[in-house]
Amino acid sequence: MKLLYPLILSLAILLSGCGRLSDGDSERTLILAHAMHETHPVSVAMAWMPERLREVSDGALDMKIYPAGQLGSERNLLELTQIGTVGISKLSSATLENVIPEMRVFSLPYLFEDPEQRWDVWLGPVGQELLKTGIPFRVRGIAYYDAGSRSIYTVNRPVFSPEDLNGLRIRVTESVMAMRLMRAMGASPAPLAFSELYTAFQGGVMDGAENNPPSFHTTRHYEVCNYYTLNRHTVIPDMLVISNPLWESLSEQERDWLQQVVGESVELQRELWQEAEAIAMQSFRDAGVKIIEPDLEPFRQSVQPFYDSIRTNDPELYAWVERIRAEAKGGNP
Repeated sequence: MKLLYPLILSLAILLSGCGRLSDGDSERTLILAHAMHETHPVSVAMAWMPERLREVSDGALDMKIYPAGQLGSERNLLELTQIGTVGISKLSSATLENVIPEMRVFSLPYLFEDPEQRWDVWLGPVGQELLKTGIPFRVRGIAYYDAGSRSIYTVNRPVFSPEDLNGLRIRVTESVMAMRLMRAMGASPAPLAFSELYTAFQGGVMDGAENNPPSFHTTRHYEVCNYYTLNRHTVIPDMLVISNPLWESLSEQERDWLQQVVGESVELQRELWQEAEAIAMQSFRDAGVKIIEPDLEPFRQSVQPFYDSIRTNDPELYAWVERIRAEAKGGNP
C-alpha cells in the first residue's frame, strides 16, 4: 500500500473502524468516511444516518462521520476500509473497479435506458450479487446511491456528435474503462485530480470533462465551460461499502439496524438527487451555458466496437452485461 504507515497507525489508534464506547461497553460506534462536499445530496443523506441509527437501535449502535476528505481521497479510503481502520466508506464504483474487477461493468456506456431500469437492477438479484463481489478483497457493498448519468461539458467547442470530440482533451476519472470509453467516442482522455480541473480549464490544459449535473454545478465548472452536451453515456453509482471483517463481527441485530437505516438514507438521497439535478440545470441556463440534447444513436454506435471487444476479450465482464440487460428487461435477454 502507498499509505504512510505512521498515518495508518495513528488513525487505527484514533478510530479503530468500529469500537466500543467507554460507558460500560453498551454502545458500538461505526466510523464512516467519504470525500464528498458536505452539501452534496449523497453527503446530506449520509449525515442523516447517525441520529436515525441511534434511534432504531435505542442507543446501542452509533455512527461517526468524517466527511469532505478528512481521512483522504477515495483511493485512500478504499485502502483504509480494506484494512479495517475505517469501517464504512462511500466510494464510486469507478474507484472500486481498481480492486474489484466486476465493478467495471458500471463504467460501460449506455448500460441502462432510464433511471427506473437502473434502480430495478441495483435493487434486484444481480445488483445485490454485485455488492458481494468485493468480499474477497475485504470490502462488502451495502447500498447504491444515485450519481445520475454522466455527460460531456466543454469550454469552447459545442459537441453535437462523437465527431465533434475529435482532438478534444477530456478529463476522466482514474479508470481504465473511462479512458477506453472516451477514446471510443473520439476524444483524448486525460485523468486529472478533480480539484485541479477548474484551473486546467482556465489555462487551456483541458478542453472539457464529463460528469453529472450536480457535480458540474457544485464545482462551478459551468463558470468556465460554455457547453453541456447531455449524451448521458454512463451511469456510475456511488456505493456504500463496509469492511468485511467488521461486517462479520456485527450481530444479526446490528446488521438489521444498519441495513434499515442505510435503506432509508437511499430513499432520502434519491429525492435529494432529483432536486439537486433540477437546481443545477436551472443554474446552467441562468449562467448562459448552452444545453445540447443530441441524438444519442451516433454516440451509442460509436461505442459498439467497445462492446464487441469486451465480448471477445473479456467474456466474464460481458456475462455481467448480459445479466444486467436481461434483468433490466424483466428477465428477457
